Amino acid sequence: MPEPPRLVLASGSRWRRQLLDRLQIPYTWASPDINETPLPGETAEALVHRLALAKAERLAEDYPQHLIIGSDQVAIFNEEILGKPGNAQVARGQLTRFSGQRVRFLTGLALIDTSRSTHRVCHESYDVIFRQLSQQEIDRYIVREQPFDCAGSFRMEGLGIALFERLEGDDPNSLIGLPLIRLCQLLREAGMNPLA
Repeated sequence: MPEPPRLVLASGSRWRRQLLDRLQIPYTWASPDINETPLPGETAEALVHRLALAKAERLAEDYPQHLIIGSDQVAIFNEEILGKPGNAQVARGQLTRFSGQRVRFLTGLALIDTSRSTHRVCHESYDVIFRQLSQQEIDRYIVREQPFDCAGSFRMEGLGIALFERLEGDDPNSLIGLPLIRLCQLLREAGMNPLA
């Protein structure tokens, strides 16, 4: 009988699961329920660190001998932290503001080793430069993809790619919500090499 997976993804996101599948490591996943409201005066970096760690910590009691991955993402535009739009009106407003502009995305990543009571937290940044978008293009995009649960109001892994002029950063996976290059590094440091 095979051993149960030692790796846990603290997320209900199918996009993060699809990314983690690429590493070909057996894992399980669970969706943590946490409050994602920013604290007064909290920076974007502090926010994604805190939420990524909180998601992983929420599952720690249920997985006492595991490595638990937590991740969270925000968009930053004109020094403003933007989360998931939640509805078409907010998504339309965000994409209208982003037209022809640069938007930075920060993705927090946490890895807790519950067997050793240790954790590591970091973040990756990635910049998206949007094309000049017509209101018709924005409206058509929103109807077709309904990106209401995505920071920045688009799905990079879908039709959202048609909104961009170019992308700048080290790991395009971080834009989808799980920076795999940095995650591989953290897993190796914790004794779980994807290529072992």
